[in-house]
Amino acid sequence: MALNQSYDLFFIFNLSLLFTLLPFSFSQTVADAPSPAADTCNGIFLSYAYTSGTKLKPTDPKHQPYRFESVLTVLNNGDEKLKSWRFFVGFKNDEYLVSASNAVLADGTSLPANVGNGTVFAGYPMTDLKTAIETAGDLNQIQVQVKLLGTQFGVAAPSVPLPETIHLANDGFLCPKPSLQGKSEMQVCCTKDPKFKTNVTVEDEFLPRQSGDLTIMYDVTRTYDSNYWAQVTISNHNPLGRLDNWKLSFDWMRDEFIYTMKGAYPYVVDSSDCIFGPQGQHYRDLDFGNVLNCERRPTIIDLPLTKANDTTMGMIPKCCRNGTILPPTMDPSKSSSVFQMQVFKMPPDLNRSELSPPQNWKINGTLNPNYKCGPPVRVSPSQFPDPSGLPSNTTVVASWQVVCNITRPKNASPKCCVSFSAYFNESVVPCPTCACGCPRNSANTCRANATAVLVPPEALLVPFENRTAITRAWADLKHFTVPNPMPCGDNCGVSINWHLYSDFSRGWSARITIFNWDETAFPDWFAAVQLNKATPGFQKMYSFNGTALELNGINNTIFMQGLPGLNYIVAETDAANPQKDPRVPGKQQTVISFTKKTTPSINIAAGDGFPSKVFFNGEECALPSMLPTNSGNRKGSTTVISILLAVLVFMLVQQ
Repeated sequence: MALNQSYDLFFIFNLSLLFTLLPFSFSQTVADAPSPAADTCNGIFLSYAYTSGTKLKPTDPKHQPYRFESVLTVLNNGDEKLKSWRFFVGFKNDEYLVSASNAVLADGTSLPANVGNGTVFAGYPMTDLKTAIETAGDLNQIQVQVKLLGTQFGVAAPSVPLPETIHLANDGFLCPKPSLQGKSEMQVCCTKDPKFKTNVTVEDEFLPRQSGDLTIMYDVTRTYDSNYWAQVTISNHNPLGRLDNWKLSFDWMRDEFIYTMKGAYPYVVDSSDCIFGPQGQHYRDLDFGNVLNCERRPTIIDLPLTKANDTTMGMIPKCCRNGTILPPTMDPSKSSSVFQMQVFKMPPDLNRSELSPPQNWKINGTLNPNYKCGPPVRVSPSQFPDPSGLPSNTTVVASWQVVCNITRPKNASPKCCVSFSAYFNESVVPCPTCACGCPRNSANTCRANATAVLVPPEALLVPFENRTAITRAWADLKHFTVPNPMPCGDNCGVSINWHLYSDFSRGWSARITIFNWDETAFPDWFAAVQLNKATPGFQKMYSFNGTALELNGINNTIFMQGLPGLNYIVAETDAANPQKDPRVPGKQQTVISFTKKTTPSINIAAGDGFPSKVFFNGEECALPSMLPTNSGNRKGSTTVISILLAVLVFMLVQQ
């Protein structure tokens, strides 16, 4: 009897232990039940639920930080698979997001990150949501929940820091204004837009390739149980986009590491994170001395031209161009860059079919546009010509596409600037003060908020720090008011002078001069100007190769590049007598002629002869806030004085 009793106690104890463990086990595999409001939604149901928050240090009555925890829910109640779901959250309380499960930021930003102006979440690793019809209502396949952890400012309990709005960011859906469920949850049901047209059918397994200013293809060409080979292709599609000395970075999400590469190289060669991490524990027999990079977020750089035919590091078509990717308007054959890398995986992904691309892609260059990249999207496998030369194509194992578009971040400074001058005014309107940013603690030496002072043409030929005497002398001569201290410089690596050279009844001309004040030379440079009314009258450039471009259906852009032998702008160099004379910029110059036959009504002096936008190597330059004034419209041309005369005038003023 006692024996049976002990068996009963043992059975009851183990049964209770089993039920104690069961909820934990199920919570790892079974999604939480959707809100009852989801039952009335026959589309994509979205919710944002605030779950908890606490006050954080330091105490600041004006900008008090609070921890917040929230849960996003995306539920597919429609009749079609939701591919590459994206969820917009209109944060409004200066939120700083620390972590997010089951999602990444769609703009490629790595966490933690500021999201106070709103952000779009993209699914990872579960990018697609199936329908209840094809899964018998399995929540694990039709629903995803994203747990957010971060910091918000200013909203204390009992108030709830809800976002301004939420909606589905995928194309082809209509989302009404979200409704409140209690005080801590927002909900919305998004339905298909009947007016939205797409060429993608329901049966398509992959989303179509998208267009963008720049695209990155991540193609898995060979796969094994523990590693695979990927080919990365960076393609420039924007006629005014460009990259120089490009740097590419991304996040490994599953402890992958780069074993070897061809056509590019890690910016930092380091295997220490593997040796002291889980990779070293798993790959005990692997020689990590040969591993190239184990960083969670590696940075990749291009190889120099000398490595193109290197049998170990090169021999990849379109590789090894020293980080230069030209716009297709210049040379389509040089508008892309390619490299390959061997990637080792970690458990539990040790099989041939378990493939996961890196996330949070970012690419930039020197004095180039800023690119913002979206998440990788699975597309149909790429095809390449058969390497044997046979008339057939070879299909890769799997392909993902990353789309990047040119954007200007808020409060970002340009990297080049423009000055204006004209034949009817002896002064030059220089680049704006602090056009490319001002140094810190400039208040004692210069005024960052003062308008730039008009200068004589010869001042453009010397560095800004050497212009003070010339500028003051010119101001005294012309009776200009000069602030004290003087306005700060433009701090731009490249400055461009647009000079209105002549204006006649049947035509007019301008001269453009490019100055390189940087220590980096610009091979294969290009520039572009937008003239809203005058471009149709463009005739010829005399020292550059100029072409009128039609962008977005508008003929208002003139694209220019150096002729053979003039396609290289040298860096700033020392003068003949460095101890006495200022440094000399690299420069290129041409005259541009126009006819008024096709544009008879334009007023050149009133502003039609000055560009509304100027680009250098894809970067949009800062323009002056005013135009040269017509002082009596004197005839004749005031040209930029030669370098020798400029230096002579400068020396006389110094005395």
